[in-house]
Amino acid sequence: MSIQWFPGHMTRAKRQIQDKLKLIDIAIELLDARVPLSSRNPMVDEILHGKPRLIVLNKSDLADPKTTEKWMTYFAHEGHECVSVDSSTGTKVGEIPIKAREILQDKINRQISKGINPRAVRGLIVGIPNVGKSTLINKLAGRSIAITGDRPGVTKGQQWIKVGTQMELLDTPGILWPKFEDQLVGFRLAMTGAIREQILNIDEIAYFAIKELADRYWPALQERYDLETPPSDIEDNQEIVRIMEDIGRRRGCLIGGGRVDLEKASGIILRDLRAGKLGRITLEAPYDNMPVRKK
Repeated sequence: MSIQWFPGHMTRAKRQIQDKLKLIDIAIELLDARVPLSSRNPMVDEILHGKPRLIVLNKSDLADPKTTEKWMTYFAHEGHECVSVDSSTGTKVGEIPIKAREILQDKINRQISKGINPRAVRGLIVGIPNVGKSTLINKLAGRSIAITGDRPGVTKGQQWIKVGTQMELLDTPGILWPKFEDQLVGFRLAMTGAIREQILNIDEIAYFAIKELADRYWPALQERYDLETPPSDIEDNQEIVRIMEDIGRRRGCLIGGGRVDLEKASGIILRDLRAGKLGRITLEAPYDNMPVRKK
C-alpha cells in the first residue's frame, strides 16, 4: 500500500512559512520522539533557509528513554541543540525558551553592545500534523490559545502567541511532504497517528505495527494481550496475522462462525499503541551510517 497525503492547505502553509521567515529569530522543529526521523519533514531544511533551529522531541513520555538519549546525541552531532519534552504534562517545556535564548545569545550580545534593548525572541514552530504543536504552545503560554485535537490537520491558520515576556511564537499548520520515498516512513507515521485513518487500510497499518512490535518489543506486546507464542518468523505473513487474530479473540472481536473481525482488532491495537498502553516504545533508532543533514 502506498501512503501519500498532501492536502491543499499544507501547500499554502509552506508558502506562508517562507513569507514569515524574515520576522522570526529561530525555528523550533517539533518531532515525535517515537519516530524522530520519520516525523522529520525533509522539506524543512529548504523551507527554513538556514535559520537557527532548536529541535524538540515531543511525546517523550511515550518513547523509550534510552533511545531518546541516542537521538539527542545524534542531533547534537548534526549540530543542533535538542530537548525532549512531554507537552501534554508540560515536562521540560520550560527549557524551550531558555534553549532558544542560548542559541541566539551571540545575536543578543551584539544588540546589547550597540545599545539596543533586545526584544522578545520570535520563534516559529514547525512540524508534521499531530506532533503536538498546539498542545505545546498552550503549555508554553500557560493558557488554552491554540486549537488542539488528537487528529492530524487541526491547525489551519497562523497566529502569534506570547510566551511570558521572553518569547513570541508563531503557530503554523502541520506540513507533510508530497511523497514518502521510503514506505516505512509512511507506515510509522500512520501508526503514530500523523496521517488521517480515513485514507488508510487500517488492517495493513496494524499488521505493520504488530510486525514492528514483535521484532522490537515482544515482551510488551505479550504482556498487554496475554499472548503465548511469539512469531517464529516475523517475515512470515501468516505468523503476524495469527498474532492479530489472537489479540482479536482476547479482546472479543468475533463475528459469525467464530472468525475474528480484523478491522476491529486493528483499531484496538493502534489505539493502545498511540495511548502508550504498550509501554514506552520507539519505532526507530539512529545508526552509524545515517545521513547527516547540513545546517
